[in-house]
Amino acid sequence: MNWTLKDKMNVAKGIAWFAVLFSLIVSVMLIANYVQLKTVDPLESPALQTLVERLHDNPQDEALKEDIRALDLLIRKAYFTSQWQIRTGAYLLLFGVVVFVLAIRYLKSLSNELDELESIEKDAFLDKQLARKWMIYTGAGLFVLAMLSGVFSNNILDDYEPKVLAEVQMPSGVEVIEVQPVADNQIEPVVEAESPAHEESVQTETATGEPEVAASTEPEQKAASAATKATVPTREQLRANYPFFRGPDGNGIAYQTKVPEKFDVASGDKVLWKVKVPKHGYNSPIVWGDQLFVTGADNDARVVYCYNKNTGDLLWEANADQIAGSPAKLPKVTEDTGLAAPTMATNGAAVFALFGTGDVMSLDFSGKRLWAKNLGVPDNHYGHSSSLIIHKDKLLIQYDTNRGAKVLALSTTDGSTQWETVRDVRISWASPVLANVNGKVQLVLTGEPLVAGYDPENGKELWTVDCMMGEVGPSVGYADGVVYAANEYATLAAIKVGSQAEVIWEESEYLPEVASPLAKDGLLIIATSYGVLACYDAKDGSKYWEQEYGDGIYASPIYADGKVYVMDMGGNLHVIRLAKEFELVAESELGEKSVCSPVFADGKMYLRGFDHLYCIGN
Repeated sequence: MNWTLKDKMNVAKGIAWFAVLFSLIVSVMLIANYVQLKTVDPLESPALQTLVERLHDNPQDEALKEDIRALDLLIRKAYFTSQWQIRTGAYLLLFGVVVFVLAIRYLKSLSNELDELESIEKDAFLDKQLARKWMIYTGAGLFVLAMLSGVFSNNILDDYEPKVLAEVQMPSGVEVIEVQPVADNQIEPVVEAESPAHEESVQTETATGEPEVAASTEPEQKAASAATKATVPTREQLRANYPFFRGPDGNGIAYQTKVPEKFDVASGDKVLWKVKVPKHGYNSPIVWGDQLFVTGADNDARVVYCYNKNTGDLLWEANADQIAGSPAKLPKVTEDTGLAAPTMATNGAAVFALFGTGDVMSLDFSGKRLWAKNLGVPDNHYGHSSSLIIHKDKLLIQYDTNRGAKVLALSTTDGSTQWETVRDVRISWASPVLANVNGKVQLVLTGEPLVAGYDPENGKELWTVDCMMGEVGPSVGYADGVVYAANEYATLAAIKVGSQAEVIWEESEYLPEVASPLAKDGLLIIATSYGVLACYDAKDGSKYWEQEYGDGIYASPIYADGKVYVMDMGGNLHVIRLAKEFELVAESELGEKSVCSPVFADGKMYLRGFDHLYCIGN
């Protein structure tokens, strides 16, 4: 087919008009989306708040619970749908404007080939002045107006801070327990790793697009090798100290006896010391020997603090600064998560800290930096909070963000990546747990929609179960070959693991938002953000008892010496006998809000409130 000049011009006109109409429609949709977000925020639902208030008055109303779950799911879907609409609309608008401009430029080039200039001038669409106006006023005007609407819409979503339930804090970085520490001079210096000849080939799939930048200087690397070479604490050493989030295995079990049960802050009864932490953080303490570690952060600095666990004296502090790849502009986080939510980890020779900037750092016990690097700034609309855990000579990190999900292992000696495995899940705030399954350690993680087990030696995925939904905050519980995964508005699932994994029972009456399940001696304890503590049979899910409190619970329950220690958000510590019938042992008031679990060491209990650290003992 032979195209005449006029045919080409007609086609170009049609394309230009189509691009204009297309851009106009997209612009109207973006502007409408902006107006809708200004008037009705999809994340602030009076209806949901009303239902939650009704549930407080009628905690047994199953129909009401189902309504809350359904409405919460719709609200969350609306949130992410609006984000998708904004991103997609912006790209479509840009595409329409580009097509329009190209069509106009093509028309102008064709106009130069016409012999009859008068006919060109009669065509208002092709007049140079009018064409310029079309480009400036229609193209640029619509583009700028709609893009501004998209930007402002994004800001509305970015600035969102959940306010449905009291002042609380987002998942993770809110718990730890302790065990009878051993004095430094009693700890066996170094135990060689039970190393398989060499680890299997490492995987370094960087599907998330987040850069990994080694930041240790050469002297730091040499110091790291000298200080932490092949340091692998024994099982006894781990249990005699409290090295990780929720204990030596990350499952909420403390191996302590004769621990404190009651105290009185007002009178000072059994309060051995109380100190104010300079910078705020939602991470729980870890303890090794006579040293206790926490982190704190604000807009000025991210800091590791080391205290003498016997006296409360601040021994040293170390800034997480001058780390290659660390963002010049801090990521946006909500106040109830902050930049210091992940709990630290230690192997007895070094301590490891992770901040909401993606900076991870290793320090020796005198506060000297051994190595540091940035994992890539986590894209997280609340703030990163998954805590750290160590297996042999590997620092294990769950890094599930909006930009992508992965789990990785760094060398404890120099921070080099030993393996990295991409995960097919959405963003999660849960933390890793080590489970001994048939004599072999597995790394168990939870997120939406999968609960999964990995080989901590090489990152190989061993099994997955599709059973979770929503923004997953609680880590898993584990006991006797069964993983207990739960999330509010989703389910509580008991997963039997082995050569294969299967759900053996599910329950949905009481579900945690942040606090992790605790499984011990055939019983399962669940703590909810609306203040209900419930006990189930770990084998079949039948409920033994429930107890309601005035404040919600974000700190994970911790087992120690036959009892369960539960800290609610009002700062009230409830000590319950672990039994099939509810038995209250003691209750005490901290005097300030708290979301951190109790930590036990050397016959003492350590508590972290919003502002202070406390040591409780006889």
